[in-house]
Amino acid sequence: MKFIKKIAWVAAFILAYIIGINFWVSRQAENALFNSIENIPSNRVGLLLGASKYTSNNNVNLYYKYRLEAATALYKAGKIEFILISGDNGRKGYDEPTDFKNDLIKNGIPENKIYLDYAGFRTLDSMVRAKEIFGLNELTIISQKFHNERALYLAKHAEVHAIAFNAKDINGRYGFKTKLREYLARAKASVDILFNVKPKFLGKKIDIK
Repeated sequence: MKFIKKIAWVAAFILAYIIGINFWVSRQAENALFNSIENIPSNRVGLLLGASKYTSNNNVNLYYKYRLEAATALYKAGKIEFILISGDNGRKGYDEPTDFKNDLIKNGIPENKIYLDYAGFRTLDSMVRAKEIFGLNELTIISQKFHNERALYLAKHAEVHAIAFNAKDINGRYGFKTKLREYLARAKASVDILFNVKPKFLGKKIDIK
């Protein structure tokens, strides 16, 4: 009986921590999130966070589509001068940064304004590498709101002054499942910060110019 009570207390603590950190991450990001291109301040570089172009059933991933549209709109409005794409290229035939680059070029973004970070395996990696590899102390994060909130939390830990532009979000069952996973992702991010987890790769510095 005592063992069951201990398990129940541990489970209750974990649940309370997950809920609490989710609230804290959202609260910390409140003043740095923007939905309007007209209202968002300008930054030299926009950091476009990676996503798979296609879903498991070979449909275009709407998270990808809406992030692409958001980055294009920011650039064409003069709110960013360069786009740094940070995503996963960790296995053969899977290349988030290059997919985004090709589609940005199709949207009229000059190739010389696009930089790729192939080692953005996690949002933590993307934030730390933006500062340590690409020398960015200020930037505009581009993703959906739920992801931007966590990215801003991690950017603060990396000592990057960031704001974020919210791409169009997704509702329905798929969006609901993604947001449920976000609760765990935020808890994991807080643990990574606590233990000062480093990116999987760093490497040579790259100037965006």
